Amino acid sequence: MTGDPNGRDVRRGLPSVDVLLRRGETDEWIGRWGREPVTMAIRRVLDENRRALDGGGPVADDDSLLAAALRVLETDRPSLRPVINATGVILHTNLGRAPLAEAAITAAAEVARGYSSLEYDLDEGKRGDRYEHCAGLVCLLSGSESALVVNNNAAAVALAINSLARGRDVLVARG
Repeated sequence: MTGDPNGRDVRRGLPSVDVLLRRGETDEWIGRWGREPVTMAIRRVLDENRRALDGGGPVADDDSLLAAALRVLETDRPSLRPVINATGVILHTNLGRAPLAEAAITAAAEVARGYSSLEYDLDEGKRGDRYEHCAGLVCLLSGSESALVVNNNAAAVALAINSLARGRDVLVARG
């Protein structure tokens, strides 16, 4: 244990999680991130400070502990964030391709709030096919007899090669 000149454990000078959670600024954080992430950030910072004290570091005051917890909360945000596409490339692969229309966002959010009929045929009352939701629309737009929609170019190329070059060699450029 790390002791002060009087032999007391200096880690006892650190405030408890509860004391830090009762500080006024944490109310705003809890409203923004939720109680559990705020509590975890405070615990993480307190653990780091205990380890620092074991190595002979100074005792951190409440304000510096909360400042460190705030930094943890701000850096633990989701990795996907809105950006501005100033590249000049409209359908930019690295920037999420094309933005969705507001109607599509609304429809997707409404379905995503609960269970959906993704692979269930409501008319037949049995397992369905996830591709049927859009295959008819693609056939209508393209005039084709059948359609299969995939979520990326690599899948589309694999399907095309499988269909058009079965059993033959295919040269594929990398890069």
